Amino acid sequence: MTAEYDPLLLPLTSEILDTTLRDGSYAVDFQFDENFVVELMRRLDATPIEKIEIAHGVGYEAERAGNRPGSIPLHRWCELAATHLRSSTWGAFAQPSFSRLETMSELVAAGMTFVRVGMEAEKIEANLGYLRRATEICGQVYLNLMKSSSTPYQALPELLKDVPREVAGVYVVDSYGSMMPSDVHRYVSVVLRSFPVVGFHGHNNLGLANANSIAALTAGASIVDGTLHGFGRGSGNAETESLAGILAVKGEDRYDYRELSRMAEFCREHLEVLPDNRNMQVLGGVLGVHSNYYQLVEDLCAQHRLDPASVMEKAADLATRSVDGADIRAAAELLAVPATVGARA
Repeated sequence: MTAEYDPLLLPLTSEILDTTLRDGSYAVDFQFDENFVVELMRRLDATPIEKIEIAHGVGYEAERAGNRPGSIPLHRWCELAATHLRSSTWGAFAQPSFSRLETMSELVAAGMTFVRVGMEAEKIEANLGYLRRATEICGQVYLNLMKSSSTPYQALPELLKDVPREVAGVYVVDSYGSMMPSDVHRYVSVVLRSFPVVGFHGHNNLGLANANSIAALTAGASIVDGTLHGFGRGSGNAETESLAGILAVKGEDRYDYRELSRMAEFCREHLEVLPDNRNMQVLGGVLGVHSNYYQLVEDLCAQHRLDPASVMEKAADLATRSVDGADIRAAAELLAVPATVGARA
């Protein structure tokens, strides 16, 4: 049985990890200006934020999987971090399908102190060797359960049972931006049965990223992620400055929310972010469709003259677990048939 959800109860200690220089890169198609990065590193390093995540938004070496290369090469990220992050520690994101372990060793040698390894819970067993080796390479390895809500929370203990005890913690990740605070509380509580350190990474499709982060803390999470001004993939993330402000209101004023708010405004003024299709973001949050597939939905709708909501709803009905590209294509084909017949008639 999980603890009762109390929105007024916060833990005595909590940590905000800032991922503006990693997840925030989605907002600019991974094309950060180096001068902007240097200034933001310098200013973040002067705040109480202890962990700063950097480099390609999808994960280091994401270009090996066909993603657009970032404007700043990985070796240059290391040089910038070594020069400008003196008080804060820095880390990167990895995915086993393209982030090589030998490169992880090089990053640690360059000063990286933590790495977050992302995968869906159902893929843990296939990647146990990667996780074990990662814990031997890096002192702090966090397992990020991507698309957490697509896995029933009751299944998590069994899926997590063989994860190396050496991992520094396990993250619940609201990839779709679809979780409610009560969902977050439930997932965090279940993961806490297996690991003492739990983190939360929220997306803001339904405007709940901040509230969900606080719900994670009330459930016992130790770390929550944020980006300045909420900049990130699609609808963005929880806002670092808002999380700091909420904690200040609740009596834990240790993150200098005033300076973080000024830095958020600095980001707004200096980043030319990609346009956000709010219709797709809300649909994705409600129906559990990842932003990876929004462009595919739009392309198929334009091709077949279909409504995105209808396609995504049908895809959600067809999906056996999380909606993928095959589900979306099948949904479009099914919906296009009556339209084609009607046009011929």
